[in-house]
Amino acid sequence: MPNQQLIEGSVDIAAAPSVVWSLVSDLKRMGEWSPQCRKMIVFGKDVKVGTRTLNLNGRGKLRWPTNAKVVTFERDKRLAFQIVENRTIWTYDLEPTEFGTRLTESRTAPRGVSKLSNVLTQNVLGGTDNFEVELDGGINKTLLRIKAAAEAA
Repeated sequence: MPNQQLIEGSVDIAAAPSVVWSLVSDLKRMGEWSPQCRKMIVFGKDVKVGTRTLNLNGRGKLRWPTNAKVVTFERDKRLAFQIVENRTIWTYDLEPTEFGTRLTESRTAPRGVSKLSNVLTQNVLGGTDNFEVELDGGINKTLLRIKAAAEAA
């Protein structure tokens, strides 16, 4: 099956956008939120457009690195980074609501997923369909973890 162009989820958080932003934009904490990205190593002092990261990902005993580049950084509104190896873009959108913030996380593939990534996903990670179902579940887990941290702040 071809890659999904959009995988996304949203959660309403009883916290101001600035509180949610402080969690989402601290990429060094990604390992606390994401069930797949175990650690993000951020190169440079401040996260901004152009910031690069080394991401250490995992599933069970399997581990693999990826690299990312921040492509959008709009304080309290939107953060996006592109994974170099597969060309996907991960985006966090923050929208003020009456009671706090709606946070949406999405993975898009505007230029498609790279052939190499698809070959590896098929042969090592159990196939595109299974992997993308896993990504969908991971987005929801990530959002709930950020929600819990923001509402506890």
